[in-house]
Amino acid sequence: MDKLVPTIDEAVADIQDGAVIAIPGFFTCGVPRALLQALIRKGTRHLTLACGCGPLVGATDLLRAMVKNNQINKVIDSYGLSRSASKGLQDPFEQAVRAGKIELEIYPMGTMAEKYRAGGAGIPAFYTPTGVGSVVEESIVTNIEANKKPKETRIINGQKYVLEYALQPDYAFVHAFCGDREGNLRYAKTARNFNHVMATAAKITIAEVENLVEAGKLDGNDVQTPGVYVKRMVKVPRPQFDIKIE
Repeated sequence: MDKLVPTIDEAVADIQDGAVIAIPGFFTCGVPRALLQALIRKGTRHLTLACGCGPLVGATDLLRAMVKNNQINKVIDSYGLSRSASKGLQDPFEQAVRAGKIELEIYPMGTMAEKYRAGGAGIPAFYTPTGVGSVVEESIVTNIEANKKPKETRIINGQKYVLEYALQPDYAFVHAFCGDREGNLRYAKTARNFNHVMATAAKITIAEVENLVEAGKLDGNDVQTPGVYVKRMVKVPRPQFDIKIE
């Protein structure tokens, strides 16, 4: 099945207000910038952006535009506030979080990865030792005080574990170095990061692809996300921008 759609705006046309969207990226590496830009143009609001390791920090121009447009209700990530001692409190995203306009949840990076992996595997929740005895166990890290409550814990074989729930976003935006028309994807080195687990967890995965090839041209051993997990894809030019984290 040919998954290719003609334009980036058509790729996001069905996304409604209130959607939960997984956004991969290791800071600047592998961020689906074209899809995010299309979402900004569309003006979709009340979004929850479920991340992995600071992709919005690596795309501060896009984050600031979404904050300015009041498009974000909540961000889930492993990386939070105060990105620099001098600019942290001046950052529009941090100001919105501190003002209670945007809810922020922070989890350890490995826990985030497992939340997506579990979601893709049909596992609703899991126990992990990560965060035991810390603020992670005490509550979800958020600016909404009403949501703060101790997490369920259990002793298994003498070890204490914290219960975490799987993440199953409505959509996942992924950025691939190469893909074929059937949706099989390959990523470039570190740009792989959370792409593959987010793609399996989401109800609908949309891929932006730098290099498009015909079906059968990708060696099956090189496919990192099988096309069965990808609903639609769009060809985009290779990103050209200065890497700058403020």
